[in-house]
Amino acid sequence: MDLRTSYLGFTLHNPIIVGSCGYTNSLKDIKTLVENGASAIVLKSIFEEEIVWEMEANLAQMQRPMTIYPEIYDFFDLETIEDSVTKYLNLISDVKKEVNVPIIASVNCVSSHEWVPFTRRIEDAGADAIELNIFIMPSDLTRTSQENEKMYFEIINSVLSVAKIPVAVKLSYYFTNLASMIKQISETGVKGIVLFNRFFEPDFDLDSFTVIPTNVLSTSAELGKTLRWIAIMSGRVGCDLCASTGIHDGKAVIKQILAGAKAVQVASAIYRNGPKIIGQMLEEIENWMNEKGFNSLEDFRGRMSQSRSLNPAVYERAQFMHYFSERF
Repeated sequence: MDLRTSYLGFTLHNPIIVGSCGYTNSLKDIKTLVENGASAIVLKSIFEEEIVWEMEANLAQMQRPMTIYPEIYDFFDLETIEDSVTKYLNLISDVKKEVNVPIIASVNCVSSHEWVPFTRRIEDAGADAIELNIFIMPSDLTRTSQENEKMYFEIINSVLSVAKIPVAVKLSYYFTNLASMIKQISETGVKGIVLFNRFFEPDFDLDSFTVIPTNVLSTSAELGKTLRWIAIMSGRVGCDLCASTGIHDGKAVIKQILAGAKAVQVASAIYRNGPKIIGQMLEEIENWMNEKGFNSLEDFRGRMSQSRSLNPAVYERAQFMHYFSERF
């Protein structure tokens, strides 16, 4: 079976990319992931705050309105933060010497200020592409939705103005008009959009009265959200679409390809099952393709997208209401 696919201008030997996670933060683990079938690697994200700290080494300079969230430093060890950028660049360089799949650097960013020139250092280290993991919480009561969305384009355009390698954007679903936002971003010059990123979700410890994280790993029950939006946007954007979140087996990969995805990103499945799950997913895809008589991913990519559906309303809320009205 021909499992090759194109993503960000690269020909990948299969559609399974390992997304940014703890497994992609060391050369040893990355080599294991590639040995188990990963077609590309997104390195664990470096935070914009870490980059700016290294560049300015001055907290006071970093606490500017509309730039970053100073609370982020609660999560960093300030004695070692200055080394994080050097370690990140060295990781890119070391990995490129040892593996033969595309290496995608990842930056978790919330502004388009001082960190952008770091893009060239990422390129010089040997990264094949860069993924902008952008999530600006729409919780500021002083900003309109238009002002919030404008910040995304400021970040993207700033990076595109200096980047020579392909740029992808990883988004959340927190937008007033998600379809329009995805389409507009796809027309900026980015080569790919990843739907969707995961972020910190709060819970309360009832004994200590502290805020703690919850639902750190995705579950297969979350597949529907990405499946819906990949299917809706397939054939309607100016760049590649990559699916992320809820992909835990080969069937989920097949479904995302049917929806129109060029590739998928997995992480939680690896935490739950280890790197061997990649090979199991690939075997499951090949077996299904053989059963259905497909020789390549292109034979069925986008077959279930909304634009090619005989019943496009199935992806809309009205159909959801119809579903329940028939059963309750």
